Amino acid sequence: MSTTSSVLTDDTLLSRIDRAVLRVEAALNLGSGIVIFALVVLAIANVLMRKLLNAPVPGYIDWTEQFMAVFAFLGLAYVQREGGHIRMDLLVGSLRGRILWLFEFLSVIFMLLVTTALIYGTWFHFLRSFSFESPNWSTDSSIDISLPLWPAKLAVPVALALLWVRLAIQLWAYGRGLRTGADDIVAVPLPEDPATQATKEAATVGAVGADDAPDGGPRHG
Repeated sequence: MSTTSSVLTDDTLLSRIDRAVLRVEAALNLGSGIVIFALVVLAIANVLMRKLLNAPVPGYIDWTEQFMAVFAFLGLAYVQREGGHIRMDLLVGSLRGRILWLFEFLSVIFMLLVTTALIYGTWFHFLRSFSFESPNWSTDSSIDISLPLWPAKLAVPVALALLWVRLAIQLWAYGRGLRTGADDIVAVPLPEDPATQATKEAATVGAVGADDAPDGGPRHG
């Protein structure tokens, strides 16, 4: 299957660290997808049980709230690495070389500062709900079926900490770009024009169609 990633790699220390962190990010992103799938299954089970047995899944709202807190954050670092977050590229997309890397460097510094503050706040938010001396190690719980809240609260600073590492790697990469003035640097998503993005998306869809086609049958590109 084709990849739409615009992140370049090489044999430098920066690129090796980038790929090592990517493995952790991809694992958490997969975990986020599994959580979303579990939430869909839970929703289907709740509808069926309510319809057939007149008895919804116990604590359905409680479970949904916990799942949403987890999947909303686990993929943050992976999406940042692939350049998938919403950006305003009207200006930045037309820049090249050191000017582009300077804008990216400054934006990553800002994101790093905000992420640092969020890690600090969410970590203490987790600590307020966690205690080894309490039942289920939890000092607070959900309203309906008393689910411990600390696992979902812990997922947030963990995901943000990984995002912090990713931002530090990108800061390193953009700093190297500022020093060298190169147009193509490793460990960061390179800017792409709309035509290139559309071509990659079409290639990915074509690869999926080819993989799904039966052996000996027509394959659509």
